[in-house]
Amino acid sequence: MVTEQEVEAIGRMLVDPTQPLHARFRALFTLRGLGGPDAIAWISQAFGDDSALLKHELAYCLGQMQDARAIPVLVAVLQDTRQEPMVRHEAGEALGAIGDPQVLELLKAYSSDPVIEGDHLAKNAPGMEARATTQMDTCCGPFGKTVAETCQLAVRRLEWLQQHGGEPAAGPYLSVDPAPPAEERDVGRLREALLDESRPLFERYRAMFALRNAGGEAAALALAEGLRCGSALFRHEVGYVLGQLQHEAAVPQLAAALARHAENPMVRHECAEALGAIARPSCLAALQAHAGDPERVVRESCEVALDMYEHETGLAFQYADGLEQLRGAPS
Repeated sequence: MVTEQEVEAIGRMLVDPTQPLHARFRALFTLRGLGGPDAIAWISQAFGDDSALLKHELAYCLGQMQDARAIPVLVAVLQDTRQEPMVRHEAGEALGAIGDPQVLELLKAYSSDPVIEGDHLAKNAPGMEARATTQMDTCCGPFGKTVAETCQLAVRRLEWLQQHGGEPAAGPYLSVDPAPPAEERDVGRLREALLDESRPLFERYRAMFALRNAGGEAAALALAEGLRCGSALFRHEVGYVLGQLQHEAAVPQLAAALARHAENPMVRHECAEALGAIARPSCLAALQAHAGDPERVVRESCEVALDMYEHETGLAFQYADGLEQLRGAPS
């Protein structure tokens, strides 16, 4: 039985900017696991933080909780153009994950959101203006309309849920995904669909999650090819999925994407966290090499990923150990 005082203590850890970021992440994922209105309230409070990475994960966790009580704060974040595009994008994806049709019209409206990912960087980082204006999101370019694309995907997910009468059948992973896996099972045909830029993004995402569910080296290598094409949103999702798959065959491609300084920081962030989840010695070297990266979201992702690496290679069973840490602390 978890007490209100324990939820409050974990919430205070999350919102305390003086705490190490990896400790705040563990508190966040503990609250996600606990669920309920108090956990949602503490997670929502942390959107005032100045870490785009943390706020991105807040939105992700609220979506994974699939609790409609989180809709108001996610709508507010999506509508707030002062928030970084990677944070607004994750709020849009979270609204799709919750699956409530009440947000369908809002998501349709933001499916034409004009913000380019690089715009925020140009306004907030010295020397970024030229990078933001000259490297738009062609194939393998770093910037794109991540908010608009995310909301388009969320609309398609909600429409799919309405057409099919609810969530897709449970797969080998516990995540709520932005698209259901494709019915196709042949890895070669799924690879073709994944990399075919003439296809709708929703179909390519369906191929992506089917490849993840298929597992194995061939699927991992097919997914890794996606790190070199598509929009920034697409590439970032490939990085996320490879982290779930945890196959060592993808490590060279993930490390290369992390090392590409011209790449969108959102993509590099997901590649860093994927390396932390895969947790092989070669992953450690890549993460340590970028622990001091000049891009804050990449630097912070490496910090969190190194903590994930330590967990994956250690004896502790639970990553989201906020409650265990609290109960084990001296009174």
